[in-house]
Amino acid sequence: MRSGVIVQKLGMTRLFTEEGRHVPVTVLRLDNCQVVAQRTEEKNGYSAVQLGAGKAKVKNTTRAARGHFAVAHVEPKRKLAEFRVSEDNMLDVGAEITADHFISGQRVDASGVSIGKGFAGAMKRHNFGGLRASHGVSISHRSHGSTGQCQDPGKVFKGKKMAGQMGSVRVTTQNLEIVKTDVDRGLIMVKGAVPGSKGGWVFLRDAVKKPLPEGVPMPAAVRAAAEAPAPAEEAPAEEAPAEEAPAEAPAADEQKDDA
Repeated sequence: MRSGVIVQKLGMTRLFTEEGRHVPVTVLRLDNCQVVAQRTEEKNGYSAVQLGAGKAKVKNTTRAARGHFAVAHVEPKRKLAEFRVSEDNMLDVGAEITADHFISGQRVDASGVSIGKGFAGAMKRHNFGGLRASHGVSISHRSHGSTGQCQDPGKVFKGKKMAGQMGSVRVTTQNLEIVKTDVDRGLIMVKGAVPGSKGGWVFLRDAVKKPLPEGVPMPAAVRAAAEAPAPAEEAPAEEAPAEEAPAEAPAADEQKDDA
């Protein structure tokens, strides 16, 4: 089991295939996703990695969170989340995951918080058909109708589909297809719609109902640490040419003889 990633939803667009067919995609940005902490069987009872994404201002970060990030030697993050991983796919603290963690054609599961719609009726919230348009029904065509029973049991059961708050809940869409990735810009294009609003955080994982395709990086696609440039060899200092001694002025006796 590999680690997932924390991405930010930018919006939707379309890509054109070589055959000229356009594919609607959702653009997700992988912004500085790093491993902040590890969870091991010996210490925590389960195996997982804690990832952080985005950049947060130090002044807006609590003292406890600043200490947590300082231990990992990473900058403060805006979003934290844990992903269960197998022991052989554990990642080092401070490792940064890149967009080529997923490959084209791979299936993934996307989890996010759906767009809130506020208080909605039964027809919009649960796709009810509504009441009849005539024959005694007036001013209540979009109502949900009767909700109870007779004297026995004489109550409304919990969970009855009625009007109420719609949206703003955790939603997971399974088996989405990765169309394209851009490592330089940290973009992942997923076919179809992804739950959440623009700018919202989305958790992207390998699909649980589809096998991993060949060529997937194991345990993850990690950005290589920038190597420090080798110190330049100092060129030997060139010896400055010796200055010529100034010509001595003629003696006073010689100047008299010339006169």
